[in-house]
Amino acid sequence: MGNDPIGRLIRELAKLPGVGEKTATRLAFHILRAPIEYSRDLASALAEVKEKIRLCSTCMNLTEQDPCNLCADVRRNPHIVCVVASPPDLFAVERTGGFRGRYHVLHGVLSPLEGIGPDDLRLRELLTRLGDNDEATQIRELIIATSPNVEGEATALYLAKVVKPLGVRVTRIASGLAVGGEIEYADGLTISRALEGRREM
Repeated sequence: MGNDPIGRLIRELAKLPGVGEKTATRLAFHILRAPIEYSRDLASALAEVKEKIRLCSTCMNLTEQDPCNLCADVRRNPHIVCVVASPPDLFAVERTGGFRGRYHVLHGVLSPLEGIGPDDLRLRELLTRLGDNDEATQIRELIIATSPNVEGEATALYLAKVVKPLGVRVTRIASGLAVGGEIEYADGLTISRALEGRREM
C-alpha cells in the first residue's frame, strides 16, 4: 500500500501492540464504513487523552485531575498502599472491588537485561510517601502486587529490602496468580484471593 489515506491508516493502526496488518486492515475498513462522526470522535478522543492525561503527583497513576480520584477518596484507607507495576495492573486490582486502600504505580519493573534499574521506576516518589510521618496519612503496610514472574519477584524483593528498615510492614500478594503470569489478565476472584493471602516479606 502506498501513501494513500487508507494505507496510512492501516500502517498507523498496525503500530498498536497486538495489532497485525490483517487486524489493522479490518479496523481501517470498519472506520471507513462508520459515520463520519465516529472518525471525528475517535480522533478527538485520541488527541484528548494525550493532552489531558498526566500522572497523579501522589500515586503516579494516569489521571485527568491531580490528585486522582483514588487518592482524593477519603473513604479509602491511607495506611495501606498496594504497589503495582502499571496502570493496567491497578485497574485489574481495582476491578475486584476488594481493595479499599491506596495505590502506587511504579511504571515498570526491575529488568537488568533491559537496562531497567531502580532509578527508572517511580521509587523516589514512593520513598517520599513512606517518609510522611503525619499520623492521618502515614503508610503502615505496603502490599507488593507485581506479577509473579522473574522481574516482578526481583522488584518485590528489592522493595522489601529498601522499605523494611523504615519500619513499614511489607507483604506480597499470594501466588493464587500463576507463576510467570500477568496481573493485568488475571480474573477478579484470583486477584482477590491473592490480596487476601498476602504474606510477610
